[in-house]
Formats: sequence, C-alpha cells, structure tokens
Amino acid sequence: MDHRGRENRLVFDVTHRLVLSIAIPMTLGFTTTPLLGLVGTGVVGHMGEPDALAGLAIGAMLFDLLLGSFNFLRASTTGLTAQALGRHDTHEQQGVFWRAMVSALGCGLVLLCLSPLLLSAGLALMGPEAAVAQATNVYFSIRILAAPAALANYAILGFVLGRGQGGTGLFLQVLINGINIVLAIYLGLWLDWGVAGVAWGTMVGETVGAVAGLFLVLRSFEASERPGRAEIFSRHRLAELFALNRDILIRTFVLIGSFAIMTRIGTSFGAVTLAANAVLMNFFLLSGYYLDGLANAAEQITGRAIGAAHRPAFDRGLKLTAIWSFGLAASVSAFFLGAGPWLISALTTSPEVRAAAETYLPWAAITGLTGALAFLMDGVFIGATWSVDMRNRMLMSFAGYLAALAVFVPLFGNHGLWLSMNAFLLFRGFFLAMLVKPRADQTFRAAQ
Repeated sequence: MDHRGRENRLVFDVTHRLVLSIAIPMTLGFTTTPLLGLVGTGVVGHMGEPDALAGLAIGAMLFDLLLGSFNFLRASTTGLTAQALGRHDTHEQQGVFWRAMVSALGCGLVLLCLSPLLLSAGLALMGPEAAVAQATNVYFSIRILAAPAALANYAILGFVLGRGQGGTGLFLQVLINGINIVLAIYLGLWLDWGVAGVAWGTMVGETVGAVAGLFLVLRSFEASERPGRAEIFSRHRLAELFALNRDILIRTFVLIGSFAIMTRIGTSFGAVTLAANAVLMNFFLLSGYYLDGLANAAEQITGRAIGAAHRPAFDRGLKLTAIWSFGLAASVSAFFLGAGPWLISALTTSPEVRAAAETYLPWAAITGLTGALAFLMDGVFIGATWSVDMRNRMLMSFAGYLAALAVFVPLFGNHGLWLSMNAFLLFRGFFLAMLVKPRADQTFRAAQ
C-alpha cells in the first residue's frame, strides 16, 4: 500500500455523535461511584453503631488513597491503546493490553503482600479509638483481597476506552458497582454482617467485573494478531509504559496533596467551617464526575488522531470536546448556584454548617467552570501521552497554588482558601493549554 493509500485508510471523522458516544456512557458509569459510597454508609449507619461507621469511613478513605494512586494504569492504557487504534495496529493493541494487565496484577499482588504494613501505617496516621480501629481492620483486611482485581479493572477500563467502547465501559462500571450495592445491602443489612458485608460486596463486585471484562476483551482478540512473550516484555515498550506511569503518578500525588492541604488549612478555621467545606467539596467532586466523561472522549480521540497522524481529527476533537466541556460546566455551575441551598440542607441538618456552606457556595459552584479546561487538557495530554509536560505543568500549577494560599488565606480567610483552589484549577488548565499547539505541531510533523 502506498503512502496515500495508508493515509486514507487511517483518516476518520470526529463528530458530536462520536464525542458523546464515549462521554455519555462513561459519565453515567462514573456517577454510580458516589451512589456506592452512599449505600455503604447507609447500610452501616442503620446498624446504629458510630464506631462501625467511623471505621468504614477511615477504611474507605485509605482505599481511595491507595487505589486512586494507581489510576495511571487506566490513563496510560487509554492513551497507548487509542494511538495503536489510530494506526490500525491490532497487534500492538493486544501488546498494550497484556503489558497493562501484567503491571496491574503485579501492583495488586504487591499491595496484597504489603497490606499489614499499609493498614498499620493508615491507623497510625489517623489515630482512631480501639473500636473504630477494629472496624477499619475488618473492612481493610477483606477488601484488600480484591486489590489485584481492582487494578486489573483499571487496565481493562483503560483498554476499552482507548478503543472508544464507551458502552462496554458503562456496562463494566454498572456491573461492578451494581453487584457491590446489592451484596452490601444483602450481606451487610439482611444478614447483619455490617462492615464485613460491605467489604465482601466490594471484593466480589471487583472480582466479577475483572472476570467479565477479561472475557469481553479476550473475545475480541484475533489469534493471528497475538503478540509473543518477547514482544509483551520488550524492554523498550516496558520502559515507555513505566515512564508514562511514573509521570502520571507524580501528577496524581500532587493533586491529592493539594486537596489534603486545603483540608488541613480548613481545620484552622474551626469545626463549622471545616464541615461546610466538606459539604461543598461534594459539588466539586460531582462536577468532576461529569467532566471526566468528556475528558475520556478527549483521551480517545486525541490518541487515535495521533496514531493515525491525522491533524484535522485532532483539531476537530479538541474543538468539540471543548464546546461540550464548557457547556456542561456552565450548566452544572448554574444548577449548583440555584439549587445549592437545597442541596446543602439535604446534606447537613446543622444550622451553623448550613449557613457557613451557603456563604461559600459560589466558590464551590464555579469549580466546574474553572476546572473545565483542566479536565479537558488532562484528557488531551493523556491521549497524546505527553506525560512529561503534564507532570511539569502540574508542578508549576501547584507552586502557583501555594503562592495563592500564602497571599489570599491571610487576607480573606476561608474565602481565600476557595479562591486559591479555583486559581489552582485555572493554572492547571491554562498552563497545559499553552503547550497544545506547539506540541501538536511537533508530534504531527514528526509523523509525516
């Protein structure tokens, strides 16, 4: 096939339908995650034992930190798979999948082996009372059994998203969280297993999801395109994957650290303000769930366009995902500004906390708008596998965030804290956006 024939074969059109076919299913899938947390809390809360509920909260937080740190497994797999898809390289798609699975299972087994140390460190950090620590121990010891399956699900989800299979991603998310919810209610409430029942529900859900996902992926593979062991464990390919994962991991740690700093500073304003901030952070997290779906669309389209060396698809994908991202962000922000007081009342019964939360509500409501570009740019840079730039610009944004905190918190108190967080979101988006055109020019010029 000549150069022109190959080019025509790789060309693809980016439409609103393509963007939404990826974004909508994943947005729906992601919104089942907070529902899962609410069910677990409700199940244990109905036991009437505050120690058990506190133990569940600590255990869930520890897993959010542990497993959230490994989100690079999904992100890197999406970018590399999308680029292989753009090249129509089904052989390399399988190679990316198996390298991701080996990495995920290896990391999961390491977590499993280190679980006693990780639990001890977590309890030492949180310093709970004996009864609370016992509940945390029960939850953690059961749920950690699913660590290999949970990380394998990251790799599987990254692979199906890289192929643009948003419907499959939605099915797997609903399957995992649906089994988790049903078993949490049945085991935790009906059989009265409490915290242990919630943990077993999560363990079974993650395991079933991994088995189902593996079945769906392997069924789509052609035996003739199967890579050999030497190709899967190629030093060059593994080095590329590890470098990508390292950069995304550093970026994730910095992001987690920024929220930890916000919480730590918030404690200095007293219990009422701290509780109000915790309530308002739910608005930011919900905005993030919606924007993540469009970020996933940006990942897939960007990676596919670079793999195909087709600049028009890259530019068109960037334009359409930006339109939908900012449109959705504006809608969500307007909703929170209007319905915020009602939502705050639904989340807390304390008059003092309600009043404080309504005071700072506008700052939380606009986080969707100030963060829209950051979510979109994360998707573009992950899909393009420009991980070094993403890491470095995150560090620059974090430095700007610390400077904003140093200036605005002493001047404006908690208003300054929320102003700094919104500034951090803006820094992340604009610092990355400044690099898009020069990096795209360089990448597509090299591909010619």
